[in-house]
Amino acid sequence: MPAIHIDPLPYEPLLALREPGAIDLVVIHCTELPDLAMARAYGERVLYASGTGNSGHYYIDRDGSIHQYVAPERSAHHVRGINPRTLGIELVNSGRYPHWLDSRHQAMDEAYPQAQIDALVALLRWLPQRLPALRWIAGHEDLDTEQVAASDDPARTVPRKRDPGPRFPWDPVLAAITLQRLPAAA
Repeated sequence: MPAIHIDPLPYEPLLALREPGAIDLVVIHCTELPDLAMARAYGERVLYASGTGNSGHYYIDRDGSIHQYVAPERSAHHVRGINPRTLGIELVNSGRYPHWLDSRHQAMDEAYPQAQIDALVALLRWLPQRLPALRWIAGHEDLDTEQVAASDDPARTVPRKRDPGPRFPWDPVLAAITLQRLPAAA
């Protein structure tokens, strides 16, 4: 088991419980925020009548430290439509911050540090021991393909989600784990 800092979000007890056997898919995200502190602040924001907000289960900082904000037994809000079967892992990375939907700022140029990728691989090797049905992995951009109006020009569209983005090293990660990339139609 990798070293994991357990730091539950204040609303974690309000998130729906689920059976670990229901979780078959890991979704890789990037925070699209400058640091872990800001990602935590965004995760703590209450956005729903249930008293909960948007958050992944695990966050991996650039230095490779792993933080659990939501227990896997709880369904976190991190990807539209399929949260009950998924586990969200957020990698601290600036992505398109702070101009997420500006058509002139869609590049995602920040590389993922090796310490962060090594920690992700360690977590992805351990999780199937805890979650017996876990067999798939996907990027957020694979699952949320909606195009939305650009913030700088409503006549143009941009991807709502691009994470983990073009700098995420899919080939080495997949070569190091047993999970399979989710087929596009799943």
